[in-house]
Amino acid sequence: MKRPTIADIARRAGVSKVAVSYALNDRPGVSEAKRAVIKAIAQEIGWRPNSAARALNGARARSVGLAVCRPARVLGMEPFFMELISGIESELSARSYGLMLQMVTDHEQETETYRRWWGEGRVDGAILVDLHFADPRVTELETLGMPAVVLGHPSEAGSLVPVWSDDDAPVQETVRYLAALGHRRVARVAGLPRLVHTVLRDRAFTAVCAELGLDDQVVVHTDYTGEEGARATRRLLSSRDRPTAVIYDNDIMAVAGLSVAQEMRLDVPADLSIVAWDDSPLSQVVRPALTALTRDIPAYGAHAARTLLSLIAGERVPGVEDEAARLVPRASTAPPPPTA
Repeated sequence: MKRPTIADIARRAGVSKVAVSYALNDRPGVSEAKRAVIKAIAQEIGWRPNSAARALNGARARSVGLAVCRPARVLGMEPFFMELISGIESELSARSYGLMLQMVTDHEQETETYRRWWGEGRVDGAILVDLHFADPRVTELETLGMPAVVLGHPSEAGSLVPVWSDDDAPVQETVRYLAALGHRRVARVAGLPRLVHTVLRDRAFTAVCAELGLDDQVVVHTDYTGEEGARATRRLLSSRDRPTAVIYDNDIMAVAGLSVAQEMRLDVPADLSIVAWDDSPLSQVVRPALTALTRDIPAYGAHAARTLLSLIAGERVPGVEDEAARLVPRASTAPPPPTA
């Protein structure tokens, strides 16, 4: 089917294309009666403004970009990103904005995507995720002058506006809780080692374990997938001095770790306590239900989108510190076995 055009509206209304343009853009040059007729015809035939043409005229694209450097299959399985995107969409859709989502393989492809989107007028701004130290994407977005919000700690956000939550306090709360239960050997199955929030959590974990005098704390880095979480868990539980508690950086890995423990005939929580970062329904439907660090991830996404829309509108916007994750104890944590 052919897309309705201004020429179609002009033909049906019996006016020039210039008159139609004036009417649809609420500019003077046509009577109010004729403007109403033209708009009614446009609605009837399903006409919508062409985004490329609007971009050439300096109009907003009414769309924001989100490029994610993860395989599409992994993204679809990770509750965090699905909840984050739902929160972003809830705010954008309320303002009649769209979300342009693209999977990329590396940072070079991601920065090229931003350049293309901005140069072609496809987006009015972008949300940057998975912040790295000395992140080249931050420099690129600063150079482009595109409104952008960074989901990550302000220390590495450059001049871009950060939206973040504290990673230190939740780690401390969790380790202190496990220590209070009597655990001395606590391991952490972490995410990608080059991410800022991974390093901040690693540092907090090492510091609080040292402060409490815990034995042989171990950090294993993964790619957030269930496969890697399972592999890391097998390695930890096969060691001579296996941990009595493991903290996972997402719920997918925690559920995989639970399966491995059961496969190795370890009882959770009698033999092994498990804590998941990022609470989702997945953490609550498994048995035993997982103790988790929970936060309102859809609200986190909505705050990022709202902040970006304010930037696009030309407002001066400060960084936003979101609510930190809080520990919710459930059935997957208990005191360690007496022999541990």
